[in-house]
Amino acid sequence: MQEEIYVTANGLEDMKKELEYLKMEKRPAVIEALKEARALGDLSENAEYDAARNEQAETESRIKTLEQMIENATVIEKNSTDKVSIGNTVEIEYVEDGDKDTYHIVGSQEADPFENKISNESPIAKAIIDLKVGEIGKVASPNGEYEVKVLNIQ
Repeated sequence: MQEEIYVTANGLEDMKKELEYLKMEKRPAVIEALKEARALGDLSENAEYDAARNEQAETESRIKTLEQMIENATVIEKNSTDKVSIGNTVEIEYVEDGDKDTYHIVGSQEADPFENKISNESPIAKAIIDLKVGEIGKVASPNGEYEVKVLNIQ
């Protein structure tokens, strides 16, 4: 049994687009490259053939991965802003120093720290999920626990 994969509607759409591209454009291009490399003759020392085979393996692996992810995807609906959950954008304050950050809590497949998208499996998300505005969560980290306060839920 595959575990559920949490994604936003946009994330699911992106996966479907990538899958379609791989099946309709990339796969045929790789097959054509294999045919051309095969036509060059001796396959034992044919770098083009080896490269095409490797690219084919990577493409097929990604197709299989995407198909499984799409099949097991649970789309995150726009949630209530009463308490923190997957799909919310949350402003938090680090209690110790007063610094503030805003994070969008997404499934692990969509996490992107450079865009402040954190996985629901991350320590901060685990600490604040189910909290309400004004409540404080304890975040487990390698350097010990620290506290964050939920300031706003969108």
